[in-house]
Formats: sequence, C-alpha cells, structure tokens
Amino acid sequence: MADAATKEVVVVVGNGMVGHRFLERLRKYDTSKRYTLVSIGEEPVQHYNRMLLTEYFEHLSIDKLKLAPPNWYAENEIELMTNAQALALDTESRKVRCQRLGADVPEGDAQFQVPYDRIVIATGASALVPRLPGTNLRGVFVYRSIADLNSIIAHGEIQAKIEAAGGVKKYALVVGGGLLGLEAAKAVHDLNVSVRIVNRGTRLMSRQLDADGAKVLHNEIVNKFGIDVLYGKSTQEIIGSEENGVEAVQFTNGERVDDVCMVIFATGIKPRDELAHASGLELAKRGGILINDYLECSEPDVYALGECISHHNVTYGLVAPGYEMADTLAKNFTCGSPEDRIAFPGGDISTKLKLMGMEVGSFGDYFPEFITEPFEELTYNNPLEKVYKKLFFSADGRKLLGGILVGDTSDFVRLSLMYKQKDAKPLVDPPNEILLGKRGGDGGNTVLDLPDEAQVCSCNNISKGDICQAIKEKNLTKLGDVKKVCNVGTGCGGCMPMVKDILEAELAAAGAEVDKSLCEHFAYSRQELYQIIQVEQYATFAQVLAQHGRKQHDPRSYGCEVCKPTMASIFASLQNGHILKGDRAALQDSNDRFLANLQKSGQFSVVPRVAGGEITADKLIALGQVAKKFDLYTKITGGQRVDLFGAQKQDLPAIWRLLVDAGFESGHAYGKSLRTVKSCVGTTWCRYGQQDAVGFAIFLENRYRGIRSPHKLKGGVSGCTRECAEARSKDFGCIATDQGYNIYVGGNGGTNPRHATLLASDVPQELAVQYLDRYIMYYIMTADRLQRTSKWLDALEGGIEQLRRVVMVDSLGICATLEKQMSFLVGTYECEWKKVIESPELMAQFAQFKNTSENQKEVHMQTVRDQRIPTFVAHAKGRTDSGTGTESSSPVSTTSVLSDLDDRDWVSFGSKDLFDVNGGGAVLYGESQLAIFNIAESCNGIDRVSWYAAQNMCPFDRSFVLAQGIVGDLDGRPKVACPMHKRNYDLADGCCLSGDDLRLQTFEAKEEDGVIYVLLPPTDAVDARLATSKFVAKDGDAPAEVEVTKTPAALDW
Repeated sequence: MADAATKEVVVVVGNGMVGHRFLERLRKYDTSKRYTLVSIGEEPVQHYNRMLLTEYFEHLSIDKLKLAPPNWYAENEIELMTNAQALALDTESRKVRCQRLGADVPEGDAQFQVPYDRIVIATGASALVPRLPGTNLRGVFVYRSIADLNSIIAHGEIQAKIEAAGGVKKYALVVGGGLLGLEAAKAVHDLNVSVRIVNRGTRLMSRQLDADGAKVLHNEIVNKFGIDVLYGKSTQEIIGSEENGVEAVQFTNGERVDDVCMVIFATGIKPRDELAHASGLELAKRGGILINDYLECSEPDVYALGECISHHNVTYGLVAPGYEMADTLAKNFTCGSPEDRIAFPGGDISTKLKLMGMEVGSFGDYFPEFITEPFEELTYNNPLEKVYKKLFFSADGRKLLGGILVGDTSDFVRLSLMYKQKDAKPLVDPPNEILLGKRGGDGGNTVLDLPDEAQVCSCNNISKGDICQAIKEKNLTKLGDVKKVCNVGTGCGGCMPMVKDILEAELAAAGAEVDKSLCEHFAYSRQELYQIIQVEQYATFAQVLAQHGRKQHDPRSYGCEVCKPTMASIFASLQNGHILKGDRAALQDSNDRFLANLQKSGQFSVVPRVAGGEITADKLIALGQVAKKFDLYTKITGGQRVDLFGAQKQDLPAIWRLLVDAGFESGHAYGKSLRTVKSCVGTTWCRYGQQDAVGFAIFLENRYRGIRSPHKLKGGVSGCTRECAEARSKDFGCIATDQGYNIYVGGNGGTNPRHATLLASDVPQELAVQYLDRYIMYYIMTADRLQRTSKWLDALEGGIEQLRRVVMVDSLGICATLEKQMSFLVGTYECEWKKVIESPELMAQFAQFKNTSENQKEVHMQTVRDQRIPTFVAHAKGRTDSGTGTESSSPVSTTSVLSDLDDRDWVSFGSKDLFDVNGGGAVLYGESQLAIFNIAESCNGIDRVSWYAAQNMCPFDRSFVLAQGIVGDLDGRPKVACPMHKRNYDLADGCCLSGDDLRLQTFEAKEEDGVIYVLLPPTDAVDARLATSKFVAKDGDAPAEVEVTKTPAALDW
C-alpha cells in the first residue's frame, strides 16, 4: 500500500453518473491505494441516476435515484465536494480553481483551490436551448436535472389547480420528439396537464427509428395517452408577459399555438466544455473537449469522460459509452506501464428503451444510407399488436448489420450480440428465422441459449458470463445479492427479468433448489397446492394452512395477499362454488372481492358479458339507460364490450339488478378467468369468411365463462386468414379454413406481446372444442400463480410438441380427467351477480358502512367530453401523512396526536356478525371512515379472534379502501394489504411494512358479548384529522394534496 507521501491526488470534476462510475472503478482496480480521490459536483446532492428522472415524478424522492448510499464516499475514502463549480485549471501549478455555490456562502470564502496530480473532467452536458425570444419567460424549462423537474412539478401543480377550479384548460408544449422529449411529455402528462409535442422533423425518435417504426410509436402515444404531436414545426418565438409568463408559441411557418402554460425544451444536449475552454484545452470544432484514444486531453495528466468529450468528432449522449470510458481510464490508471494501456475503441450506441410503455430498441447500422456494403432487409410490421421489426442482413445472409425493434425488444440481447460478432461468427440460422423465431413453438429463446459474452446489462456492460461467474464463485442465491454484487439493474433496470432467469438457471444447473414456494406461508408452488387440494378435497383455506402451511403449529400464521387469492382461485377451479359465499369472500383479491374492477378513484367499473361481441339494439339501449341513471362513464373496450366506469360499491347490486333484468350476466372482467372471445363477422356478413366466426366465438365464450384460472384468459375466432379478430394474440385462437379451424395457443398482447403457436390445423369444430377443453384444463392444473399461457408454454418441458402429445394423443393418459373436470365447470356455471342480487346476505356485503345505511361521498366528479370522470389534480407528494397537513420530506403519522388524548371511550359499532371472519369492514364515526378487522388466532378453527381498528384511508394515495384489503401476517405481525397498491400495514402499530415511511392511525378494538367496540376520542377530535371531506375535492377548490402513484407494488395482481 502506498504511503501518504507517495500518493497521487486524482480530482474528478463532475459528480454525475460517469464521474461516479470512474471513482467506483478506480477504487476497485487500485488495490494498492496509490490514489487519493476528490470529487467536485455542482449540484447540492450527490450523484443520482438521470436515466430514471421520469420516475422521480412518481415518488419525489432523490434518495430513490441515488446510485450509492450517503456513506459510500466516506467508506471508500473519497472527499466529496457538492455545490461547488470548477472554474479553471492551472496546468502548470496543477491546481483547479473552484467556486462555492449557494446563497449562504460568505463572500470571502466563495473561491478556493484544489491541488491535483491528475484531473478527470466529467462535467457531462447541458440541455440545448435555442436562442429565441421569450425563452426567459416564467414557464420555460429544460428537462435535465432534479432542479428542473422540481420547477416543472411546481408549475404543473399550479395549472392543474387552476383547471380543477374551473379555469381555462392550457397546454404544456414539449419541444423535441426524441428520447428526452418523450420522457418529458410523459412526466407532464402524469401531472394531469395536457401535453403537445412539437417536432421539427416528420417522425419521432428520428435517430433511432425509421418512418414505419416511428408510426407505431406515434400511434401508441396518441391513442394511449391522448398526446398530440405537431410535426414539421420550428419554434420562432415564445410569447408571453412578465405578469402571466408563457401564453403562446409562434412557429416559423406562421402558425401559432395559444393557451400555453409551459414550454419544455428537449431538443438535445451540448457538451459542458466551459472548464476546458477557460483552461486553454483544445476543443472540437463543434464543441466538446478533444480527447485521444486514451481519453487524454491536450495538456498532460488532464483527462475527460462522458458527454463533455469529442472522440473522433463524436459526442455520446448515452450513458453506456461513458461507462465504458470510465472503465477504460480506471484500468489505465492502474496498469503496470504505459505500454499496457488499453485504447477506447468508441462507444456502442445500441439503445434499448421503454418510452410511455412502448419498448424501443436499435443496434448496429439501421438506416440504409449508412450501410456500406450490399444488403437486404426483412420487415415484420403488425400494427394490431403494435410490433415492428426491421433487420438488415448482408447480401449473402451471413451477417446481421443492424436493426430496429418497436413494441417487442425481447430478442434485443440476442440480436445485438449477432451484430457485434458479425465478422467473427457468420449466421447459422436463416434470416427469416432470426426475425420471426424458429418455427414449431418450442418455447423460444431462453437465457440458456445465450453465450457467456452476451451483454445482459447494457448500462453497466455486464455480460451473462459475468453474472454466472459471480453466482458460482460467491454462492449467490438471491436476486438482490446478484444485483448488488454484479452491479446490474442500477441503470434503467430493464435487465432484471433476464438476470432473474439467469439466477434460476444457474441454481438449477448446480443442483441447488430453486425456491418456487408460493409465499412465506407455504413451501409449495401453485401447481403442488392444486394437486394437494384436489387429492385431499380441502374446502377451506384454514384446512390447507393447518395441514400444509410452513407454520402449522403457529397460531399467528394467518396467510397473506399472495396465498389467499391463490387458494381462492384453486377452490373455484376445482369446486366452482360462489366466490363470495362463506369464508371464500375474505380470500378474494381486490376485484373479485366485489365482483368489479377497482379503479384508482376507489370506485368500480362494470363490464357485462357481450359474448363474441354480438349485442342487440335493446341491450345497447339498456346499457345506456343504466349508465345515465347512475351517471357512469362509458367506453368501448378492446374485447368488444362496453365498460361502465365510476360505480360506487354500494350501487353495484342495483346496477346489476337492472343489467340482469335486461338479459346481461357478469363479464368477469374482474377475475383471473375468461374475459372475452373476440370475433369477426365471419360468413354471416363477410364475403371472405370461411366459417361462422361469430357463432363459434359465442359458443366458446359461453362455454368457458366464469372458469377461474392462474391468470386471465382471452380467446379469438377469425373467419379467415385475414385475422380481423387477432386470434393469434390470444391465449387461444381459432382461424377458419375451408376444412375447419387452425387452433393457436399461448399468445398474448400486453407488455411483452407474443404470437400464439399453432397447435393443430384444419380441425373440425367439435374436435377443436375437445382440444381446447383439454388445453385449458391442463394449463389450470399445471401453471404457476399469475402465469399467462405464453409463459407457461415457454416453461413447459418439450414446449408445443409436448402439449400436442398431451391434448391430442393423450400421452399422459389424463385427457378423460381433463374433460371430466371441464364438463363439471361448464355444467355448474352460475352468474355470480345474479346470485348476489337474489341473496340479501350477499348484497349486504356491498354496503358502504357496516354500522349505518348512510352513504358518504368519497370522490369529486367533473365533466370532460360530456362524461363524468373523477377529479385528479397534481399534489405535493411529500404530504402523505395519515391526516395532518404537515409539510415534510417524508410522511408523518397522526398516531400520537389521537392516541395520546385522555378523553377516550369505548364506542359500539354493532354485532360481530356484521364483519367477515378474517376480514374487515368500514364504519362511519362522525364524518370519518374507520376500518375494523378481525383475525382468527388458530389454524384449526376459531379458538380466539383478535380485533383491530384503523383509519379506512390508505395514507399512500388517500383512497378509502383499506377495509376491503386482505388481512394476514408478516412473520407473525398482523397486517392488512391495501387493495389499491398492495402496501402492507401493521394492524397493531400502523406502520407500513412495504418499505415506505407511512403509518396508519390505529385504535384499540375488542368484542364483548358479540358486540364490537373501539376505543376512540370524541368525533370532533377524530374528524379534525380524518374527516372524509378533508380529502375530497369540492367545486371551486382543489383536494388535499396527495401522492398519486403510477407504480404498484411488485405484484401482478
């Protein structure tokens, strides 16, 4: 180890992602500790992940963006200077002159000098703002730093409140249609401010996408988010006044956009080369610090990295090349001699992104004008599934030269590796299979098929081999440990699904047991529990928990929000009883609990079944009458149905009584069950039709309706190969031929679209039904929890060939069993809503409160486009306490405010029979909503029941839903899972068990002589903190400030 006298001082100017990466790598490679490290950053906080800036709008926590904990610098013996700007280098005396920033800096202490032996400039880039009139007006922003985002949020909140109070609707204009522009547009959209994108060119993402790929992205942005894109527009002037700020934007073509409240420039970056310029370093003609292949500047011992440089006239605006530079320079600082140095070869500009929910990727040479050899291109364009792929091959088909992927980037790693190895490893598979995948549906490419050199994490340049080696050498068994040791998932996070697959594959290959257990309460998978319940014929959750739970003899083991809905689904698949009868109700998840889809407002949506999309005029009129009577928002769904939004829980039975009387039945949009079987008009109307697609779709939908499965099921029937019903994007699909139907299985749309795989061709309709019966029951019997048929087919050993053997040849000898179970489910079907409105006991479950027939308004509604929708305004998200208005960076509980009051009495809330066993219910106390819960303290029947009480409002998003949550335990601590976002709260002390700094107001509860009592302060004391009206918007004002989440907890519920 070097002594203090011989140590060299390395100063890094710039505390961003690349500067931090260099420090991290140098500490790793400098095993002899020959360097003393100093980091200088202009921002008042330590480095954070700029790639995740958009997520900042969701949580407003800088800590969640930081790349290392606060003590990282001290632990690594690095001196960190924040809020300091480097002004100039004195390369002769080897000192850097700096300026302290901030209003509280004494005038005489503003400037200081830092000596160095070597200095690394990593000052990054700044947002490019065109020199136009009006750019200094209030309301003009860039999208680059936390400070920028805070300014945008504050401005957006003001506009949202103005509009909520009846003010004029105004727009935010985002200038720039590239990556930053789209991120900025999404962020402002999430603030409930209307957005328009202004793009000088004719397509979005013009550096990554061609016209057809950009069209797919454009349609997603317009259709999903309602964001307008103005093409071919160059901004000439920002119009406004000092008093009002931005008011309008004038374009060079003479057009003008009025009613503008905000302008965000996202038109590119410019290298931060001011320090180099002030120090006399050589700059590139178009800006950027000139460096050679060893990242050296024009003066000795001065280096530069990241976005501030120009390397062979290229400035990189991506983090991956910056990380590669940082790694290269750190290795060169610690190599034995100058001859051992490595050169920076240039950065990989391949990109894999997710913009507004749409996956986008590009690699290699993907524009024909830049390809320097003869080539051929292959294109797959499916606008129905929102997938576009274009690959460029050498003329002989032996090399992959580049490609564009939109909507599905699942093959990005595999394809980009083929490109990187194009000169060393000629292609083996034909280009059409590389584009579309091999025929036969064998489950597709898995991580096992990737070579060790395949890059898994492009942000940190981590290969599959790196991850596999770390797993083996360090005996890693948990995903979090792999993430920490390998430094994966710390950038964009998009690599984590593949990292998880690699971990599981390595553990399985090593003979280690891969933990497939359902949750902390059961050491079995869903498939194993299905078999146990089937063989033992259990009928209750308590029986299964007592006999097969991990903690069979622990009376404090109650289950959780994972195992309870799973058991409910298995019971329904095997026994098909009503899901709300008996103790089944308390097992149901958010939507099944009230046979409707829980919305972000706490209201529900209603979706009656419209089998095959066929509906009479009378039924359409009936839907309209119901919607008008209950003031419901109506929308046509992608499954050929009508969705009615905004129903109150207590109104659901009345709504469904009218619908049932009109001939409708439950559409099960709320369940993990069959949703729809979509159809085209087939031979009924279409001149191309081969079979009666509508009739067959109606038959299939009515056959499989209500059947519970591991995940939702969707079907489709197309009358010819034109495929108007999109049958190949469904869990099962039938495409008519002149001989019958081609049957496809294992497809899905959604986040990762997948084409279904051909199971059988030209199958007569009766045989097609038999194959589908067997396929669906085999899936229900063997799939994991929340596993779609596509993933199930991928994981099925033998893939589609094995499935064919099982359902077509009966290779396992179980087809008779599968058909018998399907026949039972079909024969015992009953409309769940029809049974509810026939049962006063079931209808009582839908009352808003258990102790009164009074109803309370929980949501403020406004009229938009002639329909009623809930009012959502942007709020200061730091205020997420349980009721107070205290401003803080983290939530503050009101527990001490209420619980410490001496004036408390036991208040009666009615019979214990009003509340579901192992469940909860809402009660009204004054103007405040409380939730009362009970948990049976025994696994072998109810020996003792514990009662708990808390506020009914979830402090995370202030929706009044906690009483509807699933109760259970976490390591013996009684808890409730919020049905909205699955945050868990301790029922005893109210603290959040999901990692958030949140807390419930809890109260002591008990049962005496069959009556439930809660120890409470007077109503005025409780109402002062928890009155519902305090958190609901009113006409003319804004609601209480609340954090609005966009990211649920990590549960696919």
